[in-house]
Amino acid sequence: MNQKKGQLKLKKMKQAFKHIISTGFITGLLLVLSGCDQEKLLNPSPVTAISGANAFDTPDRILGLVNGVYKAAKGVNFYGGNYYTYTEARGEEFINRTSNTFTAFEAWNQTLNSGSNFVAGFWEAGYRTINNANVLIDGLKANPKVVSEILTKQYIAEAKFLRALSYYALVTLYARPYNENKGASKGLPLRLTAEKSTANNDLKRSTVAEVYAQIIKDLNEAEADLPLTYSSSLLNTTRAHRNSAIALKTRVYLNSSNYEKVIEEAKKIVSATAPFSAGSGVNHKLQNIVEIFTTNYTSTESILSIPMTDLDNVTGQSSFPYVFNANAEYNLNPSGIWGEKEWKSTDLRRTFSRTASGVQFLTKYNKPSPFLDYMPVIRYAEVLLNYAEAAAKTGDLNKSLELLKAVRNRSDVSYEFPSAAISTQSALVTTILTERRIELLGEGFRSNDLLRNLLPLPAKSSSSLNAPEVLPSQDNYIFPLPNVEIVTNKLLLE
Repeated sequence: MNQKKGQLKLKKMKQAFKHIISTGFITGLLLVLSGCDQEKLLNPSPVTAISGANAFDTPDRILGLVNGVYKAAKGVNFYGGNYYTYTEARGEEFINRTSNTFTAFEAWNQTLNSGSNFVAGFWEAGYRTINNANVLIDGLKANPKVVSEILTKQYIAEAKFLRALSYYALVTLYARPYNENKGASKGLPLRLTAEKSTANNDLKRSTVAEVYAQIIKDLNEAEADLPLTYSSSLLNTTRAHRNSAIALKTRVYLNSSNYEKVIEEAKKIVSATAPFSAGSGVNHKLQNIVEIFTTNYTSTESILSIPMTDLDNVTGQSSFPYVFNANAEYNLNPSGIWGEKEWKSTDLRRTFSRTASGVQFLTKYNKPSPFLDYMPVIRYAEVLLNYAEAAAKTGDLNKSLELLKAVRNRSDVSYEFPSAAISTQSALVTTILTERRIELLGEGFRSNDLLRNLLPLPAKSSSSLNAPEVLPSQDNYIFPLPNVEIVTNKLLLE
């Protein structure tokens, strides 16, 4: 009878804490049985049976929980896979070929609804990552002496960085653009403490501006306590460090048109003159564009990437490389950026394609099954383009052009921008936005670049499939709130 009660208790503990038990990008949660107690030896607890009472007992367990937050961010519906598929499908750079609802056809033809699998799946993945971060933060504060004070601060900073990254992804998909009304629209429920039951499900949405403020607060606090570097290039690429928080702030501030702050943050990690590089922390700089997507995923250009291994990867219909390349479900749109005349054949970025059935497919992620390409979250090239756009918007056209040229000439050394493309502020901004489409193609940026600039989602079509233009005034300009959240959170629609 006692054994049955013990098994039932164990089952409940597993269910209650399943959201915080997972292995990380690099190091799994290590559990060690200690002592010579006969009962413990005869009835050892499984490695997944960690309760709230002992999850923070040892440094190894805490490290496992840290890695668990990264693991959550790597989920198939988040930065490990479908985030890229759905955000790229919404834009105009790709043509759908299969009408497959499991690989973002509803996003491509702008018919996502509250019951769509991805609408619910992405929301759940984002909030799971946020809750894992909250569990870690709360647990470290409640158990302050298990690891050193410096390490405690670092782990909390990593959790805050990942919480900020998650909220940014969610607010830019499920809420109206910040620039529509300076963030006055309803945004997301801000969950900032660990939820271990359904007791606190009901929570109103904060405004978009409030969500952005929390993101910046998390990143500022993370910047202060993250390490400058780690012990290897792999860790510098796959775990947050100080420059990761700074780089992400340039993205967030750009999205809210706070150009002065973009410049302020960018200057921390971009030298005053070319060749541009970060002068402290990880020595970020541009690297060979082909190598960073084929042979060197951990170069100093990679500020944060999602790694894939044989034992821990995203495959099948949740894998962006599988859907957009291997399974040929989306070809490059000849009427999109692929058809841009100023993107010359001499540009190395043109090599990221293959031709089949008379059309081109993106090969930026070109590893065969099981698709072990690292998925880039933040690259140094993006930071330079963020800085370039902000400099142009604030009237520093010379600095803006220097940064723009650094990105273009890295891949096409002989290219010179036409005078008409860079001679005025308006023309230069347009040219920078075009460069973003080229440089960041297939990295999940295009649809948000349209939304932050309050531009329509363009129409697109093939011989058999069509997707309509979506205007900023239309409801489907953003993702609908998921039914599962509407049902379980009674305050969501207030």
